[in-house]
Amino acid sequence: MRILIVEDEAGLADSLRHGLAAEGHLVDAVHDGHRGLEAALTGVYDVIVLDVMLPGLSGYEICRRLRGLGQWTPVLMLTAKDGEYDEAEGLDAGADDYLSKPFSFVVLLARLRALGRRRGPGAALPLRAGDLVLDPAARRCLRGGQEIELTARELSVLRYLMANAGQAVAKRDILDEVWDFPGDTDPNIVEVYVSSLRRKIDAPFGRRTIVTVHGTGYRIDPGDGCA
Repeated sequence: MRILIVEDEAGLADSLRHGLAAEGHLVDAVHDGHRGLEAALTGVYDVIVLDVMLPGLSGYEICRRLRGLGQWTPVLMLTAKDGEYDEAEGLDAGADDYLSKPFSFVVLLARLRALGRRRGPGAALPLRAGDLVLDPAARRCLRGGQEIELTARELSVLRYLMANAGQAVAKRDILDEVWDFPGDTDPNIVEVYVSSLRRKIDAPFGRRTIVTVHGTGYRIDPGDGCA
């Protein structure tokens, strides 16, 4: 993969660059927010490793600007902060995954591989639920012909739900399918993604496609999902 690292700690950035290069990846590193945004907007990278605390522009702001400009390269956010509200802020800004410092290089590698796989084209056919269409291969989601931008993780959660349309799916099943380390992940994180999906695919259209199944998890309404 071609990877962009935006990290102001020069020592950490160099360490990551050398380590990832040793694994066969092509890596560029920049050390401030403005240069990071400029590099990310080129669209030539498969994954972006983005620190939160940066001079110039924060990682949150970079991510928001990328998504606002239609740049959907997967983003793995690095931060010295740790807590569910910090994670939620990163996800709301458009990040696809979140890793708190200090972290294991092995875990970082695994998460980057997973993000790279989600971006890559696949053979999956488009999935439909009423006027909601998800094309996993093209990473496109449309409702009534209107395109909806999703992060890589949101797309993966929605794809699993739509592939099981009409069936109740447990949060643990979603974790096992979508997350790389489900045993170490709080199942409640699924609620964050489902809430985000509802804000994007349901609320603006007056629909209720993702239905809560109390005591189990969630179910996709295979019809029109009218509220």
